[in-house]
Amino acid sequence: MKKLLVIAMVALGFTAKAQDIDFGVKAGVNFANLTGDIPDNSSVRTSFHVGGVVEFKITDKFSIQPELLYSAQGMKYEREQGGVNFDFTTKVDYLYLPVMAKYYVIDNFSIEAGPQLGFLLSAKTKAETASVSNTQDFKENAEDMDFGLNFGLGYKLNNGLNFGARYNLGLSNLAKENGTDIKNGVFQVSVGYNF
Repeated sequence: MKKLLVIAMVALGFTAKAQDIDFGVKAGVNFANLTGDIPDNSSVRTSFHVGGVVEFKITDKFSIQPELLYSAQGMKYEREQGGVNFDFTTKVDYLYLPVMAKYYVIDNFSIEAGPQLGFLLSAKTKAETASVSNTQDFKENAEDMDFGLNFGLGYKLNNGLNFGARYNLGLSNLAKENGTDIKNGVFQVSVGYNF
């Protein structure tokens, strides 16, 4: 919670110097996976993110953009047990607060980077066969908070429509169990609109 307050205070501190403030919304596709102590045959879980943004323009070239996003993440993998093939989908969904520093290399085109703090909303694994489906909740075995770094690119049209591509590098361990190390990794492609 202290990290969240520090990030929010830094973001709000820039408002005093901001020449322009834009509010907006964004949504897009997640290509998520987990790294670390996971099955070797893990693959991407395709899902989505959606939320709101506020861009504080500090200069013509530089701005700060806090966001509030719902992000559906996780991974997929397969396993054979007792001669039966199981398809597993691990779903870890978060409410994230990224704070992005954006530098406009040329008009409308920006590179961006910044930290994000996430709050775990749900954690479930679904196992499926051709005839059976079972879902297990493992939220009590997962950490409540996630911290990571974002790196990306953005392009904003003059009418407010904008596009972005970003990679979220998870730095926190998702697993509470000692000796287990699992981290989030998500590539996002988004479309947004600034009012």
